[in-house]
Amino acid sequence: MKVNEFSAKINVEKGVFFNPKMQSLRSISAAFVKANAPKNARLIDATSATGIRGIRYALESGIKDQVLIDMNSEAYANSLANVKANGVDAEVENKSFQEFANTREERFDIIDIDPFGSPAPLIYDAFKISKGGTLLMVTATDTAVLHGAHANACIKTYGAVPMHTELCKEAGARILLAFIAKNAAQFNFGIEPMMCVSDMHYVRVFARISHGAAEALSSMKSLGIASQCQSCRYFEHSYGICAVRDKCPKCNSKMLAAGRMWLGSMSNGTAVKNTAKAMEKIGDANAAKQIQAISKELDIPFFYSVPKITKSLSIGSVSHKVVMQKLEEHGYRVSQTQFWKDSIKTDADYSFVAETVRS
Repeated sequence: MKVNEFSAKINVEKGVFFNPKMQSLRSISAAFVKANAPKNARLIDATSATGIRGIRYALESGIKDQVLIDMNSEAYANSLANVKANGVDAEVENKSFQEFANTREERFDIIDIDPFGSPAPLIYDAFKISKGGTLLMVTATDTAVLHGAHANACIKTYGAVPMHTELCKEAGARILLAFIAKNAAQFNFGIEPMMCVSDMHYVRVFARISHGAAEALSSMKSLGIASQCQSCRYFEHSYGICAVRDKCPKCNSKMLAAGRMWLGSMSNGTAVKNTAKAMEKIGDANAAKQIQAISKELDIPFFYSVPKITKSLSIGSVSHKVVMQKLEEHGYRVSQTQFWKDSIKTDADYSFVAETVRS
């Protein structure tokens, strides 16, 4: 199958994984690398498949030094042929990421992990080839696990209890970041999340790695527990290993706790702004729309679903845009969120939000 995707022209051989629906995410990744990579950066694609991401990094992001690896022999051959057909200079290897990380002593400026399913088995080894300043890009498509549909699998794979509520997508992204932070700390690395993209069946996080015991400890102190009332939808979070309370302070119903998860910042405004600017040259309109929405989202933990609140109040439907307008009129910060339709992020407390919805 022949595929033309912006600058890349590839052939997808039978049996080699390729998802055309991930085009926008590949565009976002290319723009992120173009905007945020250091000069003369060395990049590794841990799961290259057809090689399309590496080809786009070379042709659109300016990466001239990269390694593409895949343990599947058919994918390796396909990737190698596509790299040559596009005139890209890259090292292509047929081996597992674990084998590569344990047999090479070099360090990379950018590490791209985009597997089919969970990235968890690859994260620990990524830090063996990281250094201070490394940009780490990680995709998870096992969202049924991260979003709580398979809670035991999340506990087993990520060491965290998920949320199976309207907060599940953001909680899943924060659980993924916590898993990365816990693995990073074992190598005396801390993480700084720069951007998060959640859509369809995937979540992708972009982070910068910093080296040092203090940085690692700071990241670990950003982990904690989030709790939500299943009746009135009030939520709260606390740093550490224990939830603050098991009863809702608003209606005395049971609070459900989840975590540990990342509770710190999930976005670097400058990085997102620069990525949006780089996207203009790539020209992917759908991807540009996603980045613009992310750039406007408040960087605070969790959000309020207006339909869930109206249901808890036993009142008719209310437009979340009207609620946003009213909150802004009272001086609160407010935005929409990529994680859930008809929901808002705001620095207003629950009681004021609920009363605004009611009124």
